Amino acid sequence: MIIHSFTNDYSEGCHPAVLQALAHTNLEQQTGYGEDEYSLRAASTLRTLIGKPDADVYFVAGGTLANLLVLSSVLKPFESVISAETGHINTHEAGAIEATGHKVEAIISPDGKLCPEDIQPLLDKFPLYHTVRPRVVYISNSTEIGTIYTKMELTELSEFCRTNDLILFMDGARLPSAVTAHSNELTLADIARLTDVFYLGGTKCGALFGEAVVITNDALKKDFPYHQKQRGAMLAKGRSLGVQFDALLQDNLIFDLARHANEMAVKISHALKVKGHHNFLTDSDTNQIFPVLHYRTINELQKRYGFYVWEHINEEEAAVRIVTSWATPEEKIDAFIADLERNL
Repeated sequence: MIIHSFTNDYSEGCHPAVLQALAHTNLEQQTGYGEDEYSLRAASTLRTLIGKPDADVYFVAGGTLANLLVLSSVLKPFESVISAETGHINTHEAGAIEATGHKVEAIISPDGKLCPEDIQPLLDKFPLYHTVRPRVVYISNSTEIGTIYTKMELTELSEFCRTNDLILFMDGARLPSAVTAHSNELTLADIARLTDVFYLGGTKCGALFGEAVVITNDALKKDFPYHQKQRGAMLAKGRSLGVQFDALLQDNLIFDLARHANEMAVKISHALKVKGHHNFLTDSDTNQIFPVLHYRTINELQKRYGFYVWEHINEEEAAVRIVTSWATPEEKIDAFIADLERNL
């Protein structure tokens, strides 16, 4: 019998403060399409947090939709987007980007991050007009394998993109976890300054659903609402998103929730390391960890806990993905650690 699932960070509904806000405002009449007072206030709060009073903020229903909207709005038909091979747009979106007629050029990256040296070969194409032209560099923070960008890494990447007329787009589905990780050096203001567009994810951090797309590059702002409407992402009841983000951004609730998720995952990592187990697929202090375990241990744990076998290592071992959430009870972590230690 499965007593707890560590398969993802969106199995629960939403934080009680979000549910309370939705119920409390339910019978209010509000303007539609994101022009309600809660969406406007949440956008204003987010602009203050990032130190960009002129940033455009749009609330959309999910991460895949955010990626699709941003990339389809900035790419010409002959332009491509560069991504790590593990990037969400390359692995888990059913070809959503390709379906718009744009190629995803994937780069193998052991840590899930991109650097200028990875990207340069894709810019050195020949002959002109016979291959797609790279235009966007897509990164995730945290990445699909739990790693985060240092301030130096993001600065170098940003400078490279601006030198080479590339748009830097950060998938922030798990950005709250990234910026609250113990090893994090980046502020939201840093991210807003160093990227052209990014989003702050709510779906995986206390919201029922929703991501906040933030556009800081003036050249990308003008027609975005047309793309939003055309793709079915401009909700008549935009308040349903605005109320949630308004609640999550009050008193930094979204970041407190992300910090809890991180701490629960780190507790598992620490327990393994105390036992002398230091074999992890990546070095992560976010809410996704990837310990390498014996298949015997995996099989025993999967009788009681849900999690993914992420990568086959050899005949005896595999890397598993353990994901904690904003709502993961610490007693479930303690129970998992006890079962894990018994089966190592």
